[in-house]
Amino acid sequence: MSFSAELRREADPIFEAIFEHPFVLGLASGRLEKEQLIHYVKQDYEYLNAFIQIYGIAISKCQNRKDMEMFHEQISFVLDSEVHPHKNLCRAAGVEYETLQGYPLAPSAHHYVRHMLTAAHEGTLGEILAVLLPCPWTYWEIGKKLMKDVQPDPSHPFYDWICFYGNRTDSITTKFCARLDEWAETAGKAEKEKMKELFLQSCQLEYGFWEMAYTVEDWPVEMGAVRR
Repeated sequence: MSFSAELRREADPIFEAIFEHPFVLGLASGRLEKEQLIHYVKQDYEYLNAFIQIYGIAISKCQNRKDMEMFHEQISFVLDSEVHPHKNLCRAAGVEYETLQGYPLAPSAHHYVRHMLTAAHEGTLGEILAVLLPCPWTYWEIGKKLMKDVQPDPSHPFYDWICFYGNRTDSITTKFCARLDEWAETAGKAEKEKMKELFLQSCQLEYGFWEMAYTVEDWPVEMGAVRR
């Protein structure tokens, strides 16, 4: 069994919990509140900005152009393509996409971003792959599952979102898994344990991101005028 397959097997309870999360089920049924959709887009926009930064850090640690090209392609994907599912959710919420940019991260999203940035700055290229992989992997599997279970038509409010992730055949997940497996072949025991730890933590934080969006999570103390 490959290293990535071992990681997926160990993370299966988290994947199953994500599939059954009420936000994901809301995407399937087409029933989510406007505030939940808006909160998700606000947070995911900033989260993906961090993803681009981490890709840049990864490029700085690459030793060959093949790896550089892989991460460079993903920067373009986030900038040019991943706006489409966001815009679908914005249409469903009745808001303009451009009005939801530049908001502060909620606690769970902030924790996830810092978790990835720390791994990127301090870790090896293998550790960066491991910390990034759960995001595209879980979305790919969510999309495929929703395509199968829902079989949406264009009248579905989240048709574009589901098709965007569910119809991807050349998934970055496949490329990341292959490169991670290659890296693991020469990695020591300690590094492989670290890669597994980072991967599983990111899986847990993926679940937390859905929960944050569903509950419209915010910081516990509202900041405003000081009361006297």
